[in-house]
Order: sequence, then C-alpha cells, then structure tokens
Amino acid sequence: MRSINLLAGGEPLNPLIPHTAELIVGAIAFTLLFLVLRKAVVPKFEKAFTDRTEAIQGGLERAEKAQEEAQRALVQYNEQLSSAQGEASRLREEARVQGAAIIEELRTKAQEEAARITAAAHASIEAERQQAVTSLRNEVGALAVELASKIVGEALADQARQSRIVDRFIEDLEKSK
Repeated sequence: MRSINLLAGGEPLNPLIPHTAELIVGAIAFTLLFLVLRKAVVPKFEKAFTDRTEAIQGGLERAEKAQEEAQRALVQYNEQLSSAQGEASRLREEARVQGAAIIEELRTKAQEEAARITAAAHASIEAERQQAVTSLRNEVGALAVELASKIVGEALADQARQSRIVDRFIEDLEKSK
C-alpha cells in the first residue's frame, strides 16, 4: 500500500514542485519583464554608459590639452623671464654708461667753470694791480714833484715837466730793485 498524498485535483502535495499554471504564468511574466527591460531600460543604461565613457574620454582629452597648454605657457613664461632679465641687464649697463658720461660731462663743465672763474679772478687781480700801480704812480709823482719843488726852490707847475720827472723817478726806482 502505497500512500500518496494527493490534493483534490489529483496533483501531488509536494511543496517543492510548483503547479503547472504557476509555471506558465511565471514564464509569461518573466518574458514580458525581459522584453520591457530590453526595450526600455537597457538602451537607457547603454546610453548612460556611452555618455559617461564619452565624458570621461573627453575629460581626459581636455586634461591632456590643458596640460600641453600649461607646458607651452611655462616655456613661454621662461622665455619671457629670460628676455626680461636680459633686458634688465642691458638697461642697467646703459644706465651705468650714461651715468659715467654724465659724471664726466659735469666734471668737464666744472673744470671749465673753475678755469673761467680763475681767469676772471686773475684778470680782476691784474686790473686792480694796474689800478694800484697807477694810483701809486700818481701819488708818488705828486709827492716827488712836491719834494723836488721844495728842494729846487721853484714851482714845477708845468704838467709835462712833472710827468717826465715822475716817470724818470719811477724808472730809477725800478732799476734799483
């Protein structure tokens, strides 16, 4: 005697074996879900993956371009820096040369001015000396004429004669030096 538990519909009572109707409904639901996912969701996922891949690839390309541009900018900056340093050195040298030229020019002008002042001073001294000599001659001449008048006892009123006597007296004084 075998005892098999059967349900009222004649199907076995094993919980591990599904009913045929459930298998058919499950297969149809799975097929419908698969078709809906394949038509609606999978293309969106593929598009999102493609967009993300393109964005990453574009970002990498932009990063490489930016790095190349930064490298070019660095090279250009270094060239400009070298050029600016050379220009600054050249300007310093020019300023030094110009400064030396200005100093030399000022020194020359100062020497010329000193020579001019010295010459003017010599000329002034010479003029004053001549004036003093002339003044002394006149005073010595007047004194000599007065002295001679007293010695001779007569007036030496003649101007020409006075002038000759004074000149002779001064020449005698110069010879005696």
